Amino acid sequence: MVDTSLITQLRTKTGAGIVDCKEALTEANGDLVKAEEILRKKGLKTVAKKAGRSAKEGVITSYIHAGGKVGVLLELNCETDFVARNEEFQGLAKDLSMHIAASAPEYLKPEDVPAAVLEKEKEILRAQLKAEKKPEAMMDKIIEGKLAKFYEEHCLLKQVFIKDETKKIEGLIQEKISKTGENIEVKRFTRYMLGE
Repeated sequence: MVDTSLITQLRTKTGAGIVDCKEALTEANGDLVKAEEILRKKGLKTVAKKAGRSAKEGVITSYIHAGGKVGVLLELNCETDFVARNEEFQGLAKDLSMHIAASAPEYLKPEDVPAAVLEKEKEILRAQLKAEKKPEAMMDKIIEGKLAKFYEEHCLLKQVFIKDETKKIEGLIQEKISKTGENIEVKRFTRYMLGE
């Protein structure tokens, strides 16, 4: 029998359902840390299943940075109107808008980066590596690593969240998918900067 106070603690911490918390605590023999890990693993599997589901509801939100020099329009989608009105979802939309204003991503995800831009970036990196006299055999591996850094700087989903540097934007969205039980996706965004 699992102590109800442990179930309450786990539920408060993770936002998971009572039955899921009870099962995780039973599996973890009452160990809160292990139970949380079990729920997270289960949540990631659930997130993967939900990713394919259609997200046609949601919000279009705007954010104007203090001083009125930077503004963002963001479309964040979910599956139901119920979740779209949820405080957690609305908070995510606001956080993402503020993040976009501060971090200025140019693309949503790596697949959105035009081939010509990628080729140009690879060309620049290859020239830099040649100038540094890096061995030819290692160049492709080094370029691959540097492209991952390029994606982190230019693609919203790969960026580190400005309010919590332990999370990337894609991880933050996955957390919310786990909590709401619905697929959530950034459909599109536009960032405006005065004079640009």
